[in-house]
Amino acid sequence: MAGIPGLFILLLLLCVFRQVSSYSSPWKPTWPAYRLPVVLPQSTLNLEKPDFDAKAKLEVSSSCGPQCHKGTPLPTYEEAKQYLSYETLYANGSRTETQVGIYILSNAEGRAQGRDSKATGKSRRKRQIYGYDGRFSIFGKDFLLNYPFSTSVKLSTGCTGTLVAEKHVLTAAHCIHDGKTYVKGTQKLRVGFLKPKYKDGGGGGNSSSSAMPDKMKFQWIRVKRTHVPKGWIKGNANDIGMDYDYALLELKKPHKRKFMKIGVSPPAKQLPGGRIHFSGYDNDRPGNLVYRFCDVKDETYDLLYQQCDAQPGASGSGVYVRMWKRQQQKWERKIIGIFSGHQWVDMNGSPQDFNVAVRITPLKYAQICYWIKGNYLDCREG
Repeated sequence: MAGIPGLFILLLLLCVFRQVSSYSSPWKPTWPAYRLPVVLPQSTLNLEKPDFDAKAKLEVSSSCGPQCHKGTPLPTYEEAKQYLSYETLYANGSRTETQVGIYILSNAEGRAQGRDSKATGKSRRKRQIYGYDGRFSIFGKDFLLNYPFSTSVKLSTGCTGTLVAEKHVLTAAHCIHDGKTYVKGTQKLRVGFLKPKYKDGGGGGNSSSSAMPDKMKFQWIRVKRTHVPKGWIKGNANDIGMDYDYALLELKKPHKRKFMKIGVSPPAKQLPGGRIHFSGYDNDRPGNLVYRFCDVKDETYDLLYQQCDAQPGASGSGVYVRMWKRQQQKWERKIIGIFSGHQWVDMNGSPQDFNVAVRITPLKYAQICYWIKGNYLDCREG
């Protein structure tokens, strides 16, 4: 396993990944196969305990739109290592910083996908409803407790997260860290799972008609540790910051629900119908899980621009699609991004607003997968 030198022209091209296949037939949008890099810890340093005094942000605004990102130079190899280095916060308040190395296991060929650019625009405080409100509140335990809606969870800081492993939740970095320090409540961070609330206080199993579910309530599990990439901490939503607006939470105990795997984000033109889906706990519909889907309007190497209706609270939702898995001969949903925030952008002289999702690139996949599995050999398929 050899290190990648120099200009990471790559970027491994930003992850040089090689797409092996895209469609197995004209009728089935198929998960591409990628040759993935390896992101491994190199050294870990103890840091001082944080203050936990930042105010939780339920949305992030940025004026750097598609053209702005597409004109930005690709990071060098050293810059990529800095951005993918990460902080780990533990439940006792201690934290560490881990430096990483980036490797490839075999000869990889490819070119970096164009990163889209830096233009100017205006930031807006409130996320938009675009025309007719296309969101759907999910009611009834038969839906809420079944896949894929059951993978959506609520963070005690007010955001949404998605179950991506037996003890792991993927969310937005800004839900727990403002780019400078951790938000208030992160040291005692909890994740909420919707469960039926029974009228007689019963537990639920095979109960009689006198113990029918009335409403749903949250059952909470404490978080054991969190990982946040240094790309977010260094960038703080400026320039490269929003590209790294993701975090992984490890729970103190397994949640015992079906989870959704992560996957490398295919190009928007390969998504079924060009659409994405996500569910979250929007603040304007308290206690309700809200589902939506919409078309991708534009993309850069790191971000998906869309106009899915969303309100604060939906941040951190896992953006997913359902595609054909050729090896297993079955349809499979995977998380390909994390819903981040709102952008008000000057598009060819005309102001336009977007909601933005952070794409899971090959490098980000390698990093997040290693956080979950702890073994790079288990992270070779994206």
